[in-house]
Amino acid sequence: MKYPYAHSVIGYALLALCPSAQAGTFTPPQGCTPEMTVQMLGCTVSNHYTCAADAPGDRWRADFGQNGMFFRSRINSEAEWVESFDVNPDMRKVLEQPQSDPGSLTELLTSGKDSYDFSTLADDGERQNVTGFDSLTGETVVIDGVTLQRTQYDAEAVHDDDTPAWHTRGHEYVDAARRVFISGRGEWQGEDGGAFLPFDFSPMNFAFPGEKGFMSTTPLFGCDEVLSQDDAATLISARKGE
Repeated sequence: MKYPYAHSVIGYALLALCPSAQAGTFTPPQGCTPEMTVQMLGCTVSNHYTCAADAPGDRWRADFGQNGMFFRSRINSEAEWVESFDVNPDMRKVLEQPQSDPGSLTELLTSGKDSYDFSTLADDGERQNVTGFDSLTGETVVIDGVTLQRTQYDAEAVHDDDTPAWHTRGHEYVDAARRVFISGRGEWQGEDGGAFLPFDFSPMNFAFPGEKGFMSTTPLFGCDEVLSQDDAATLISARKGE
């Protein structure tokens, strides 16, 4: 589902304005098991893990850039976004229940397309309604030994008063074996309705337990492709509408 990756766009903009951090290794919270590390373009690395206290099928991901962790999120067994945490400034957002149309990875893999319609609630009381769809393109790719199905998506959010919050569209991937979405390439529009800004967080390599780079917090790809100050400021201003 697109919603978590919308935050990664903002995170990249923040990375462009922050100093680099020292290399390190991510350790999940107590009671959690690290599972996979994904190095992506856009100077971002995602560490995936599961926790024994969660419902079966729930998964966490922690995103790191040059300045450290900037986003953390949890999905359920249908790869549906459940909650997320922005870092600096700190902000938690949760999925409101009931939902008009829950996202379903099962539906996507079975029929080739899945729609969703849900609302999010932030700690500061801001509510947004998110609608959109995922569809399979029919393309299968193998990246660093991992088989992925390519998708197309389009998602947008509005505030309680129906004014635009954000709009994003593009292509990403589904790892059906692990029931998780992997980010890709797309474009983002903020609440001002201005021009769409492109982004690319396509996966470059994967690391699993025992492999080099597993649970690394150091992004390896695209870190020399820094956004301009103007582009970064535009993306950061859109944060109010996430």
